[in-house]
Amino acid sequence: MKVCVVGAGAIGGLLAVKLALSGETVSVIDRGPHLAAIRSKVLHLHWQDGTILKANVKAFDRAADAGPQDLIVLGVKAYDLERAVEGIEHLLGPDTVVMTVQNGIPWWYFQKEGGSFDGKRLETLDPNGILSRNIHPDRIIGCVAYPAAGLAAPGVIEHVEGERFPVGELDGRETERAKMISDALIKAGLKSRVLTDIRAEIWLKAWGSLTFNPISALSHATMAGICRFPDTRKLAIAMMTEAQEIASKLGITFRHTIEQRVEGAEKVGEHKTSMLQDLEAGKPLENEALVGAILEMGRLTDTPTPVIEAVYALVKLLDNVTQATGAQKVGATATIAA
Repeated sequence: MKVCVVGAGAIGGLLAVKLALSGETVSVIDRGPHLAAIRSKVLHLHWQDGTILKANVKAFDRAADAGPQDLIVLGVKAYDLERAVEGIEHLLGPDTVVMTVQNGIPWWYFQKEGGSFDGKRLETLDPNGILSRNIHPDRIIGCVAYPAAGLAAPGVIEHVEGERFPVGELDGRETERAKMISDALIKAGLKSRVLTDIRAEIWLKAWGSLTFNPISALSHATMAGICRFPDTRKLAIAMMTEAQEIASKLGITFRHTIEQRVEGAEKVGEHKTSMLQDLEAGKPLENEALVGAILEMGRLTDTPTPVIEAVYALVKLLDNVTQATGAQKVGATATIAA
């Protein structure tokens, strides 16, 4: 199978290495020092148990150079998706599947959903309709990426824990292509299964991302630190309670209680969330995908979300200040966006 990973960062890079070593023909599209490192050396993956995996993959900075693929993995951050789909038509063949692994709620959430909001475009995630126009929902396979990983250095991915990548069709059907992707992930040494309700799984992961990512960015605390400190544990539970009400109105039932979800996060240990890693690296924060989209769903379902709104406002300001300060450091004129 020909696989192209667009964005070979923490999760995308992990998948690229694992799939390449299992025999798939893998190429990656990236940029900057990370791309240069992959081209000059190989893509390294440092696994949790100390094993160092190395994979030779073709590396490009333009989709046009990679050619048609069987599977495209969109591994970039949600805020980079519009740029990532530029030229994606060069990767698409008649049966090409696009698998998304972004944190939070995906832009396609209501496509082929079948409920009262079926087909609605989430303005928070696809404000200009670029994603909806460039990627037909029939091509999309949803995937929830559970591993915790980070970019340790250009060309080097560090795995912290986890190996689950459940997948599912947007309309809940069990198809051959979904099974093909699940089988490929299993062959690569990962855990995967085909779900008939991928949105329920997305919510289960988003439930934690919504809370622990912004709280960690604001506090600089790890997952375990947030859960063990009584006040932030209480804050996380309050945010989860509001989100659960939204999900319930959309027909979602969680298979875990809020307390079980918090306990699971605590067991991850002294891990920095992706948002905290981005903050420390001076990168933009995924506030819209992780928090803003859920607030939009709250408005759609007439669900009050005062706690989530407060945290969202603080993280949005933090992001604006951080990006403005970073621009000043390199001599640019910076202003705080309203």
